[in-house]
Amino acid sequence: MRFLKKLLKLIGYVLAAFLLLIIVFCIYVWKVSDIKPPVVENTSATKLSRTHVEGSLYTIGDNWIRKNKYGLYEMYVSGAPFELGVKNGKLSQELIMSQEEAFTHEIKRMVPSSGYLKFLKYMVGFVNRGLPDHVNEEYKDEIYGESFSAADSFSWIGTNYARLLNYHAAHDVGHALQNMMLVGCTSFGAWDAKTANGAMLLGRNFDFWVGDDFAVNKMVAFYKPEKGYRFAFVTWGGFTGVVSGMNEKGLTVTINAAKSAIPTNAATPVSLVAREILQYASNADEAVKIAHQRKMFVSESFLIGSAQDHKAIVIEKTPDTLAVYDPKQDHILCTNHYQSDLFANEKRNLEQKEKSASVYRYQRLGELMQQNYPLTPEKMAIILRDRKGLHGANIGEGNEKAVNQLIAHHSVIFQPDSLRMWVSTQPWQLGEYVCYDLRKIFALHGLQHDAEIADESQNIAPDPYLQTDTFKQFLTFRANKMALLQKRAVDTAATIQNNPLFYDAYRIAGDYCRERKWFAAAIQYYNGALQHEIATINEREAIQHKIADCQKKLQH
Repeated sequence: MRFLKKLLKLIGYVLAAFLLLIIVFCIYVWKVSDIKPPVVENTSATKLSRTHVEGSLYTIGDNWIRKNKYGLYEMYVSGAPFELGVKNGKLSQELIMSQEEAFTHEIKRMVPSSGYLKFLKYMVGFVNRGLPDHVNEEYKDEIYGESFSAADSFSWIGTNYARLLNYHAAHDVGHALQNMMLVGCTSFGAWDAKTANGAMLLGRNFDFWVGDDFAVNKMVAFYKPEKGYRFAFVTWGGFTGVVSGMNEKGLTVTINAAKSAIPTNAATPVSLVAREILQYASNADEAVKIAHQRKMFVSESFLIGSAQDHKAIVIEKTPDTLAVYDPKQDHILCTNHYQSDLFANEKRNLEQKEKSASVYRYQRLGELMQQNYPLTPEKMAIILRDRKGLHGANIGEGNEKAVNQLIAHHSVIFQPDSLRMWVSTQPWQLGEYVCYDLRKIFALHGLQHDAEIADESQNIAPDPYLQTDTFKQFLTFRANKMALLQKRAVDTAATIQNNPLFYDAYRIAGDYCRERKWFAAAIQYYNGALQHEIATINEREAIQHKIADCQKKLQH
């Protein structure tokens, strides 16, 4: 009896210690999740106010924002970091709010449990606990300046400053923690004999999707920072990192995700490394030097185009190693695997090449480039809009193996020698590509009228695909795909009829039937999916697993 009492007492001590450990851990997670803003000596910029001039044009002195007739927002801001952020925030306040609404709406759709959302909030905060230590002071000041214009209604996520700072690492966290590959992008470039006049041309599709609403309000931002070079980039409200941009020296930066390990602590967000390169590098060597100095917690490729060097390279970076891929020829390709000698046979890279759509898309990109030499901006757009598979095969509309996956947040074409950039308009990269001449825009001294600033004579026409029955059918298919994601009724027959060569149409129909326990019909649809070009090995295996599960349930 005495032994039993001692045993129970010991168990009680162990449980009490375990409970105390959990409490201490929870307090620690809560503490590190609370990111404090930087200390800014001069905050007088917060007293600035914007003025409505006419139409969509708002100004703060020589700084301005407007919406062009193609649906793109255009913004110019200048100043020291905190002032730059304040101006950005005040000019684009509605855009910051709409992006947060779109982003949080998609999060709530994916994670409907409020309790689990709160748990995730602190887990993300825990993973990002060291984030402020890896972000340059000037970018923290800038983001803090922006945060004064963020909405308090999202405080359930965190303070205004903590939210905006963490959003800059959202790509990194999602990509690494779940290998979501939300950024399965394609980029390429050519120069000398491979272009019509020998000038450099670079193009990219930023295939990033977190709900349709997130891509509605795209912005082309023109920055004149206190230090560094003037630059332009494609972005959205509240985001000062760079995913696609060019500076006044004709240096371009675009990012492509690679396969990463699960992070244990924060480092510098990829988009802020790209921002630093764009702001402070004038050539490829300077870009490499900056990338060397920053620790990242995901793996990424940076396609760097340099007018000064008249060539392009890819900086391949993992959390602890960096390699440079120089094709040593007059063209370059980049999808979602590494190409340098250092990383070519690395385990994760080999797995990425084997199981993802990256190699297939890379090969198709090579075909398209070969077919379109010598390249022009118009031919670059043709390549970026291509929806076919290898050898022109019809692999369905929206396949990840295609260069154009019909999910792009934006698409861009750069001509560094002439400082021109073309930015796509809705839908995806199918609308008109709007041309911006950075020399002319940076020569402006404010805007007095709500007038177009684009070099419209150089615009690239919309894709004729928009006028086809195939496109209308794709929209019907996509409506059913969205319905499945939102747990609404799906017309399985229409889903397949409107995209009959796309494996995912059959997968969607199968999932809908499986959820309703129509296992025989689900098996039939899943087998249909296996007869078509499936984007990844993991997706094929997932479909095969669902078939086995349905068969098992039919037997019971």
